[in-house]
Amino acid sequence: MQFQEVLLVLGSPNSPDGQLGAIAMDRVNYCWEEYKKKARPILCTGGFGAHFNTSPWAHSTLLKNDLMSKGVPEHAFLPLALSANTVDDAVKSKLVLVDYPVKSLVIITSAYHVARVELVFDDILSDFSKQYIGIEHLIEIPELETLKAHEEQAIQQIKWNGLYY
Repeated sequence: MQFQEVLLVLGSPNSPDGQLGAIAMDRVNYCWEEYKKKARPILCTGGFGAHFNTSPWAHSTLLKNDLMSKGVPEHAFLPLALSANTVDDAVKSKLVLVDYPVKSLVIITSAYHVARVELVFDDILSDFSKQYIGIEHLIEIPELETLKAHEEQAIQQIKWNGLYY
């Protein structure tokens, strides 16, 4: 069985009680709309970390549960990638994907995050064809400027120090 492509949803912060934040919800909603157009396997990323998830549930589980509540069946999901950051998203996703006959990935993230995701995923997941989707968040996200600054700094660190994984 050959999958033509997999929808890969990158995580973002959620509340300590497991509520997905606005950024994660925009990514999940985009994934849901794409899944409705054409059913494809879905890979959700995100585990635990002080900077994005201190709830008792893995972030990827929260993403999966929300997608299932919208109507995505359990069998549509690949095993969860319990990652802690963007580099780990790629590394843990690759560990899952090598067990499946996947040709291409539709990587769903935020517009402010796309440049770093491309840098990381093009290196770590070089064997896959990739399409990067950068969601523009339409609601006001107070921390958006901080996130953009973090992305610029993280990209510079990768360019100066290389990518370690």
